[in-house]
Amino acid sequence: MNIKRRLRRKPFVPINSMSDIAFLLLIFIMLISLINYRQEIKIDYPEGEYQEVTQADKNLEIWVDRAGAVFYDGAQVTLSYLEAEIADAVGQDPSVRIHILADKNTAFRNVNGLLEILKLLQHRAVSLVVKDPSE
Repeated sequence: MNIKRRLRRKPFVPINSMSDIAFLLLIFIMLISLINYRQEIKIDYPEGEYQEVTQADKNLEIWVDRAGAVFYDGAQVTLSYLEAEIADAVGQDPSVRIHILADKNTAFRNVNGLLEILKLLQHRAVSLVVKDPSE
């Protein structure tokens, strides 16, 4: 009896679909890296003599523009709403640092309202953000 042995075909991996997947992953990574998670308000930073660089991972940023409008997370808010947000953030993490970013032409009474809230909440980890002199 003459039995013929079947020839086995080598496994074949379609490479065309792999290049499509790699291209889609590349586009996805590029789009995610371009997203700006920090919403900034256009202000002119004041200048300061003493500067200290702080860690950015535990910051709560409050923006005050030239007209005195207060912004938190890119949206304009009232001082009472801001007081509740600060109290909630400090309650969750007492080491949170408050950054006040105010325009250099903002009247002090606008920033003083924020400082009064922080004094009422007895939160002392506050930074007034100024312009970097190397810029």
